[in-house]
Amino acid sequence: MPLRSVYFYLLLAIIIVGVGFGLKLFNKERNLSQSSKPPMLVKSYSTGDPKIGGPFTLVNQNGDTVSNVTYLGKYVLIFFGYTFCPDICPTTLNTFSNVLDLLGDEAARVKPVFVTVDPARDTPEALKLYLMHFHKNFDGLTGSTKQIEQIKETFRIFAGKLKEVDTDPKDYLINHSSISYLLGPDGKFITFFRFGADAEVIVTKLKTLL
Repeated sequence: MPLRSVYFYLLLAIIIVGVGFGLKLFNKERNLSQSSKPPMLVKSYSTGDPKIGGPFTLVNQNGDTVSNVTYLGKYVLIFFGYTFCPDICPTTLNTFSNVLDLLGDEAARVKPVFVTVDPARDTPEALKLYLMHFHKNFDGLTGSTKQIEQIKETFRIFAGKLKEVDTDPKDYLINHSSISYLLGPDGKFITFFRFGADAEVIVTKLKTLL
C-alpha cells in the first residue's frame, strides 16, 4: 500500500475516533444538564372548606336563647375566652371594639360575639357586666358545660383549667385558644385572625367583603 494511502486511512481513523468522542461528551453533558433541572412542579389545590363552625344553641347576656341561625345575615367576629382572663380576652375584645368604630356605618353589618369557655363562673349576668367595658353591639354567650363543650368542638377550640390559685376553688385561670374567627352572612367560616392582629388589618379584610 502506498505511504500516502496509509497516512490517509490513519488520518480518517483519527477523525472518526475524535467525532465519536465528541458525540459521547456532548450526550453526557446534555444528560447532566437535563438531570440538574428542577422537577416539574405540580400545583396542589385544597379541596373543601375548613371544618370550623356549625350549629349551636347557647344563652346570651340577656338570658335569651340564641343559635347560629340568630346571626345569619351578618358577618360575625367570634372569639372564645372567659371574663377572668387577665390579658388575651380584654385585648381581643378591645380590638373588636376598635374595628367597629373604624367601620362607622358599616359596623351595623358586623356582629362581635364573645363565647365563654368558663360557664361555671360566666353566667349571663357576669357576661353582661363584663361586656359593659366594650362595644355596645357585643353578644356574650354561655350555656351548660355540655353546650360549651359542643361549641368548642365545633370551632376547634382548646381550653383547659390551670391549677387553682391558693386554696379558693373558684380562683383559677384557663389556658385557651387565642384565635378569632370571621364568619360570613351564611354562617360559614371565612378566615381567622391571630392574637395581636391590629384592628386595621381586620377592617381591611372586612371592607373587601362588605
